[in-house]
Amino acid sequence: MQRAGKANAYLAQAETLRDCRLSTADEDLLEQAMERLQLSARSMHRILRVARTIADLAGADAIQRVHLSEAIGYRQLDRNESKES
Repeated sequence: MQRAGKANAYLAQAETLRDCRLSTADEDLLEQAMERLQLSARSMHRILRVARTIADLAGADAIQRVHLSEAIGYRQLDRNESKES
């Protein structure tokens, strides 16, 4: 709320890119996950917003690899549950 005046879930695309910056290595990790899981750009932004929320809950100023990995894991679980339904 302090950073953007709204919850991370409501960030627009430009706000997501502004507030959810990743290191080069983490950008590569996200790109690999997108290819492996066949994710859309919309899914990528969702992962970034979730990673930002995880980082916020951990009290971190920046998204770290552990936060990004956890967010990717949640997206993978969500996709697996959708296929089973």
